[in-house]
Order: sequence, then C-alpha cells, then structure tokens
Amino acid sequence: MKFYAVQKVLGLLLTVFSFTMLPPAVVALIYREGIPWPFLVAFAIILGAGLAIFLPVRNSQHVLRLRDGFLVVVLFWTSLGLAGALPFLLAPHPAVSATDAVFESLSGLTTTGATVILGLDELPKSILFYRQQLQWLGGMGIIVLAVAVLPMLGIGGMQLYRAEMPGPMKDSKLTPRITETAKALWYIYLWMTVACALAYWGAGMTLFDAIGHAFSTVAIGGFSTHDLSMGYFDSTLIEMIAVFFMLLAGMNFTLHFAAVRRQDLRLYAQDSEFRFYMLIMGTVTLIVTLALYYTDTYITWDDALTKGLFQAVSIGTTTGFTTAEFYFWPPFLEILLLFASFIGGCAGSTGGGIKVIRFLLLIKQGIREIDRLIHPNAQLPVRIGGKSVNHRVVDAVWGFFSLYIASFVLMYLMLAATGLDLLTAFSAVAACINNLGPGLSQVGAHYADLYDPAKWILCFAMLLGRLEIFTLLVLLSPTFWQR
Repeated sequence: MKFYAVQKVLGLLLTVFSFTMLPPAVVALIYREGIPWPFLVAFAIILGAGLAIFLPVRNSQHVLRLRDGFLVVVLFWTSLGLAGALPFLLAPHPAVSATDAVFESLSGLTTTGATVILGLDELPKSILFYRQQLQWLGGMGIIVLAVAVLPMLGIGGMQLYRAEMPGPMKDSKLTPRITETAKALWYIYLWMTVACALAYWGAGMTLFDAIGHAFSTVAIGGFSTHDLSMGYFDSTLIEMIAVFFMLLAGMNFTLHFAAVRRQDLRLYAQDSEFRFYMLIMGTVTLIVTLALYYTDTYITWDDALTKGLFQAVSIGTTTGFTTAEFYFWPPFLEILLLFASFIGGCAGSTGGGIKVIRFLLLIKQGIREIDRLIHPNAQLPVRIGGKSVNHRVVDAVWGFFSLYIASFVLMYLMLAATGLDLLTAFSAVAACINNLGPGLSQVGAHYADLYDPAKWILCFAMLLGRLEIFTLLVLLSPTFWQR
C-alpha cells in the first residue's frame, strides 16, 4: 500500500473540492443575502485541510496502484460528505444538527435526493443552489473530473477511473488515454446540462430554477428548489422535458460518446442494454398508467399517462423527482415503482440501482442454467450484443448481486431495530442504497423524522450504493490490507 500516494491524491482532491464553495457564495451576493460567511468559512477550512494533507507529500513519486485507488475513492467520498456538510452546519437557516448536515451532504453527493430539510421555498437561494450543485458534482463522480487534471501533476488516473466508474465492464475506455476519457465524459455531461437548463428556461422556469433542476436532472439526483418538487410548476411541458433528459442521463454515457463521435443514432438501437432499458421503462409506464386509470386514481387518460410516465421514469432511473404523492397511490404501484428502482439506470450512467446490464446478465445466466439442465454437456456461453461475455464478468455480477442482497437485508434489520415499521425500513434502505431518494410510508416526503442512528445507517447505504458495493466492502477484506 502506497500511503504517501494516497495522501497526496486525497489532499489534492480536497483542495480542488474547496473551490466548489465559491459559486454558492457568488449566488448569495447576487441575491443580496449578505456576506456569505458559511461558504467562505467552509472554503477556508476545506482548503486548509487539503493543503495540510497534500503539502507534506507533494514531492512524493510513489505510483498510485489499483489497490490504492480503491482506498482513495472511499476516503475521498467519506471526507467529501463530511466537508460538504460544513455550509449546512454554519448557515443560520436552515438550522440543522451535525447528523442532518452530513445526511444532506451525502444525499446530494451520492445523487440520492433524500432530504431532511423542510421548507425549501423559504431557504436562501445560496443554500438551494449549493444542494443542487452537490448533486451535479456527484453525478458523474468528482473523481472522474479530477483524473483529467492529475496526469498533469505526475499522477496516473486509470486506477481511480476503474474504481469509480459504475458498471461491471470497467476496463473499456472511450479513448486510448484516460485523461481524454474523463474529458469526453464531462463534455457530454456538461453539454447535456446546458441543453436541459435552456429547455427548462424556455418552458417557463426562472433561470435559477432551470439551472438548479438541470443540475439534478442530468445527475439523476432529484433535489428540487421547491417542496413540491416538479409538481410546483404544474406544467406538462416541463414534466416531459424532465422525462426526456432523465432517460438520456440514465443511459450509458459511453454510448452517447460513440453516437456523437460516429454521428450515428443507430448505435442506440444496436445496444442490448439500451433496448432492455427502454423495454423496462415502457413496461413499467404502461402498467402504472393502466393501474392509475382503472383504480380511479386519475379520472382521465391524459392525467394517468402524464403522471404515470413521469413517476415511472423518475423512479425507474432513480432520479426521485415527484409530481404527485405516489406513496399514497395503490400499494401495488408503490411496490412496483420501488422495485423498478432496484434495476436503475444503465452501466456508465449517472443512475443508481443494480444497473440494467447486470439484470440482463442475470436473466441470461438464469436461462443458460435452465438450458444446461436439458443439455448438461453443451457449451452455452452468455452473450450480450452477439458477443460472448467473459465468465469472470458473469461471476462478478453474481458476486455483486449476492453482496447487494446481503447488505440490503442487514441494513433493513438494523433500521427496523431502531423502531421503524417494516415498510418504512424496507423502502428507506431501498431508496438509499439505490440512490433513489423518496421512499414509502414515513419517508415518502422526507427523512427528517427518523432517529439519528437510522440516518447514519442510511448514510452508509447511500455510500454503498454510490460506490457499487465492491469498492467500499473491499476495504473490509483482510486480503486487501495484506502486503
């Protein structure tokens, strides 16, 4: 383990993160909210901590290896959650506890969207902007942004990229150089954010709301600047714009890159994961729309379709925006939507959940095992897009799935032990480990009423989901720490 290399990168990344405190400070000045002391003090503290970690080892020439990359990712996201909580703690409004500040910070950075803050419409614009910015930074992973800078300082980034990027096939790169890969991902992410903001603005949002909701839409986050979320705007056009960009953000960004570079939209139709992703979204939307209409939840087909489509895509992609109190819909729909979030977005997207490609592989592997019962001596490879999938990838998916279920059950039991009813506990763990946000029952609208131990359990669930189980749990393995 190259601890000097880990310390160097961690200090540098914290130093870079400190500058994200300045945009909300500018927003406070623009809206005349007084001197933005919470953000300036947070900037000074984080910058000082980053430099204190970085400067003693700035001349270290140790090479960052894969094992070190895992440690950096976990340490950085943990420290980021703590550092990001400072403005919430320092700001006079809202007045939150340390637990709530860390919960809100981690929820934003992991793009979960679960909130403990009430009365959003009365909050200062700077705090609202900061919440949205946290999600945007966390969406593609601030570390992926950093790997475009680290090579210039003599630090390779491939180890961080493999540990940070979601999905089972992490070794594939968009371009030969990791720096160019990170830049390509961020260019797509940035332009998608700009297009989304302009669309919202043109549809009637204020510029502030348009930028804030574009941040959380493209990040698949779900934070809003209003208590009623997207329902505040009461606009079908805005809802459909959100649906379009949520679907885009839930797709594999490497697929976007390939389609843009080759200028060929047929690449989407040729991608097995994309086709399965659209099939899932279409099926869930159809079931929800029919159920909303025939249970008289909505009287007209128009309302049933627009509400059903929006919530199916929002929850299915793990965004978490709401236009209706879906947690009061018929119980069948509540559970269906919650289960859809377990699948989540595509690998290489900003979405949470287990990921579409993993479910596709699990289904194909299950079918192969059935076929093996009939033809025990046959060689039956698992194929995706006409190509055989390496057995190590299939094994990794099964390992991920088993660890995911085991982690979910353990945290479910722990949360139930805090005194929550079983539906609240189940949906809270599901919403946080899937990085979804809104749950059912007591956590349908917010998480403010939970006890502090429950919030810390859910903070761990958010990190576990954001880092895709293995990255965090690998640190608990004795083998990881052996020389």
